[in-house]
Amino acid sequence: MDVLERLFEQYFKIPAEKTRPLQGQLGGSGRAIVRLSGGASSAIGITYPVREENVAFLEFSKHFRRHGLPVPEIYAVDISAGAYLEQDLGDVTLFDLLSKNRSGDRIDPTAVEAYRKVVAVLPRFQVEAGRDVNYKVSYPRASFDRQSISWDLNYFKYYFLRLAGIPFSEQALENDFARLTKFLLAAPHDYFLYRDFQSRNVMICNGEPYFLDYQGGRKGALQYDIASLLFDGKADLPPQLRQELLDYYLDQLAAYMPLDRAAFMEQYYAFVYIRIMQALGAYGFRGFYERKAHFLQSVPYALKNLRWLAHNAKLPIALPALMTAFQGMLGSEKLMALASSADVLVVRVFSFSFHHQIPSDESGNGGGYIFDARSLPNPGREERFKPLTGKDAPVIDYLNQQENVHQYLSNVLSLVDASVKSYQARGFRSLMVSFGCTGGQHRSVFLAEQLAKHLRVTNGVEVVVRHVELENMAQDVAPARGHE
Repeated sequence: MDVLERLFEQYFKIPAEKTRPLQGQLGGSGRAIVRLSGGASSAIGITYPVREENVAFLEFSKHFRRHGLPVPEIYAVDISAGAYLEQDLGDVTLFDLLSKNRSGDRIDPTAVEAYRKVVAVLPRFQVEAGRDVNYKVSYPRASFDRQSISWDLNYFKYYFLRLAGIPFSEQALENDFARLTKFLLAAPHDYFLYRDFQSRNVMICNGEPYFLDYQGGRKGALQYDIASLLFDGKADLPPQLRQELLDYYLDQLAAYMPLDRAAFMEQYYAFVYIRIMQALGAYGFRGFYERKAHFLQSVPYALKNLRWLAHNAKLPIALPALMTAFQGMLGSEKLMALASSADVLVVRVFSFSFHHQIPSDESGNGGGYIFDARSLPNPGREERFKPLTGKDAPVIDYLNQQENVHQYLSNVLSLVDASVKSYQARGFRSLMVSFGCTGGQHRSVFLAEQLAKHLRVTNGVEVVVRHVELENMAQDVAPARGHE
């Protein structure tokens, strides 16, 4: 029995009837996340092999719940297997709520109020719960110290600047990094630093915010987390709303501690810069280095924030080499090309075999469609089609002659077209559609190709097609085909 199913049955006293993979709640973290349900009960199951991060998350969760903070209840744990069950908080993130309640820079009061609730809770994490949290379990560092800052800055330098082809003077940039680090460390830093306090790590459940993904928490300065939320790239909050929320945060913070607003603001934008650089390093590593192009779709939003900062936020320290690098980024044709493609909806179309794993969504969005083609006539049962695939003319002709195939495809196109139209209107950038059949060779490949052909004539849509089983066959020394 799967470890998560075992934990579910132990806790709820009934077996899990359904297990569905979830993608996107924790983005590029590498965690495997599933929803398990049985009877009227459901839970989120997570497996992750890094024991130290699991321990940190579980310890922090217990601590925050003792303080009455809205974090998921932990139901069951098998730390040796790197697995745990937690409360199911639904599927709507703060980012989802924002996306559904905005038109350009006009954001509906529903989303603004949700942000105000989130901002009001942040000081409770930082100050109230931060007073007695066990920082000994923090991973990989117990504080946002010189080493942590160095890792973030070098991540940005080597995985973004270098790979994006932005010229810089190594020594001059290192000198600026040293000045920036000294300035950041001068801020009071005896508070809980959430580390990844952004819109996709907040779930909205029954109208209230619940908080996830704080396993990277450590001791640090107050400015970092509010900067993370307000300059969250794809959330793309309008500057006026950012300022209103910052003012509201400072009002709430003042209820928990004596607050010198001028001193806070003197160092605030330096933390905005370090957070943006950390994010760009992640985009560069995932996008330029690992070649997961969808991560690069966030780069234009970071550049937009840097452009705003250049005109509206003057730092009290001189960082000439770093500012020159930023200007190089803003003038880069390579990065401008990313910006010009940022308005394109990327539809990723997969074919796969149900004998193997359903393709995962690496975009961080989750959702999309998974269509089961096993109800359709199977060419793989006929000897003449066994060596062929759904891309070959004889298979295409065979399937085109089947009336139920046309009905099936018509329904699929209607659903996907409606989603494409809605996604484009709401500014979404990624949609995933997967077709599965028994072997992943004939029906699913045919349907994926037909959908891709249909979508390629749609304005503002970029189509990416992958045939998972065919790729596996190509890598196999002795491919075994025709087993649908």
